[in-house]
Amino acid sequence: MEAYRNLAHKYDALTGDVPYKDFISLYKKEFSRKGGEFQLLLDLCCGTGTMTKLLLDEGYDMIAVDSSEEMLMEARKKCGDILLLCQEATRLDLYGTVDAALSSLDSINYIPPKDFPKVLKRLHYFIRTEGMWIFDIRPEQWLRGMDKTTSVDETEDTLCLWRGDYNKKKEALEYGIDLFTATEDGKWERSFEEHVEYAYSLDFLKKALEDGGYGEVKIIEKTDRIFISCVRK
Repeated sequence: MEAYRNLAHKYDALTGDVPYKDFISLYKKEFSRKGGEFQLLLDLCCGTGTMTKLLLDEGYDMIAVDSSEEMLMEARKKCGDILLLCQEATRLDLYGTVDAALSSLDSINYIPPKDFPKVLKRLHYFIRTEGMWIFDIRPEQWLRGMDKTTSVDETEDTLCLWRGDYNKKKEALEYGIDLFTATEDGKWERSFEEHVEYAYSLDFLKKALEDGGYGEVKIIEKTDRIFISCVRK
């Protein structure tokens, strides 16, 4: 079952506590340590485009890519007439190079580790030499900690029930989302989605980045998230 098909139009209302501006501050700090011009950016796995729009407001030129048509429809409402592409990260295909790519909110955890080198290869084609890729992941211990947990998010017209199970064999958090949405006639509609987030070790990431043509890898560990900044050789 495709993730974010039903959740897309409710995603922003249910994630209002995301500290997007903290992400942007980190990105700008990383750009400044490298020097050079960082003007044209790729938001890879852009979701509903909130980060894309905030970066546009900061004066950057943006290209946004996501594999979900429904999420891109939400992004279009925010971002206007920019280039939005519906593509899998493993099949990224741009029209030229960008100064940097960003992948936020553990979007990389959705990619099976066996496919991670494919993403690196595609990005290597389209990030300019000495350009950057900055992404974040949920650490393995965080994913394991969500095993057998249940959480609820709600708004006036939406109830979202989230249930997590950690699959030790796959090394992945599998979770189901039940979404209940109020209709105009006072009834409730139910939809269901399945999501999978894969665990990544830092050793795996460092080696894959090195083998994939990236250097100056910097690890920035936060309480429940790890940021990785690297430079395209």
